[in-house]
Order: sequence, then C-alpha cells, then structure tokens
Amino acid sequence: MVCDLAIIVPVYNEGDNVLPLAKELADVFAKGSSRYEVVFVDDGSTDSTWARIREARDGNRCIRGIRHLRNAGQSAALWTGLKATRAPLVATLDGDLQNDPADIPNLLSELDRCDFVCGIREKRQDSELRRISSRVAREARKLVLGVDFADSGCALRVFKRQVLESIVPFNGMHRFLPILIHGGGFRTREVPVRHRPRVAGVSKYGIANRLFRGILDLMAVAWYQKRRLGYVEFEILGEDSEE
Repeated sequence: MVCDLAIIVPVYNEGDNVLPLAKELADVFAKGSSRYEVVFVDDGSTDSTWARIREARDGNRCIRGIRHLRNAGQSAALWTGLKATRAPLVATLDGDLQNDPADIPNLLSELDRCDFVCGIREKRQDSELRRISSRVAREARKLVLGVDFADSGCALRVFKRQVLESIVPFNGMHRFLPILIHGGGFRTREVPVRHRPRVAGVSKYGIANRLFRGILDLMAVAWYQKRRLGYVEFEILGEDSEE
C-alpha cells in the first residue's frame, strides 16, 4: 500500500539519535489519519546507526531502513530515499535531532498554496563560524544565481513528488534543492522552523566540505540554470487516437 507521506532521514554515524528521532516522529503522526512511512537511509555508518534503525523498525512498522554499503554522501542518501518511496508527498529532515519533527505538519499545510516548502531555521543553534559561512553562502548564491532563499541549507522540507521532475541528481544537490526546484518553474515557499542544539554525535561538515566544495557546486549550478531546458508549449500532428 502506497503511503500518503514519506519522511526521508539520511543518517551517518548518528546511532545515539535514531531512536529518539523515531519516537518523536511517531508521536507527531500518531493522531493523524494519513498513512506515513519514515525511511532512515544509513549512509555507510561505522557506529551503531544500523542496529538502532533495526531496533526502531521492530518497535514501529511505519519505519523502514536502507543501508549504503559505503559512505556516498548526504545527497546520495537523500536520492536513495527518494527513489525507494512512492508517496505523493515527501518530507526530509536531518538525523541529528536539530530539526524539530513537530514543525512538519505546519509545513505540510502550506502545500495547499505551493509545491515545495523549505524551513528557515530561526535562532540557529550552530557555531558562529557556521552561521557566518551560511550568510556568506547566501550572498554568493544571490549574486551568482540571481535568486535568494534565506536558508537553502535547511534540511527540513516538504514537497509534492512531481517537483523531482526538475532535479538532476549530483553530489551536493541537497544544498541547492530549493533553488533547483524554483528554477524548474515550481512554486516555492519558506516558512520559519525551530532549530535545536545538537545533543549527541558530531557534525560531519567543516570548512573544507562546506565552503570550498560549495563554491565549485555553485559554479556548476549557475551553468546548469542557464542551460537547462524550460517548458515549451507544443502541438501534435498524427496522434494514434486521431480519426
């Protein structure tokens, strides 16, 4: 049976966070009438992450687990989850407990007016260095791409599955998802969400894999946005159904 909502959670060495996050998600959707599934995608973790996903599955049959046999990156884990689900609505969030699952229903309610909703992390609980780098990245995206999203790096998002028609998967895709979808002609919105301090595990991102690789990705996305094919109206002569 196809669920109404697929919640995709990429995780890498987040063993201490899997069970608390699974419980929070179950609590949020326990009273709802919609059929949902939570898909944890283990991106080749070397700690207890996979064992905790199996444990979560034993306690809640709405939870599924997918395991990469090697670490491939957050974009790859996200894409694996998207390909493995069929629900018409999709939600994504990080597996570090910094995103609050209680924000998801509010974001879903916005889909009556748009196709894609991205969270804006209010009162970010990150280091000053990460906040500064995010501000710099925003200004760079605005300058190079000509489009401004307040927090395109926020992993808490909900969207209609058809927006994936505008996506070509690549390593680093997860950082540019709102921009790519907006560029594909879909309606996008940003909504304030909560942000919590990390209580377990460690961040997987530093200057090298955020700033330097982000610059290269930005140049690639700029090229793609200029060269991508937009919708073209057309008519057909010689349809098989034509009499």
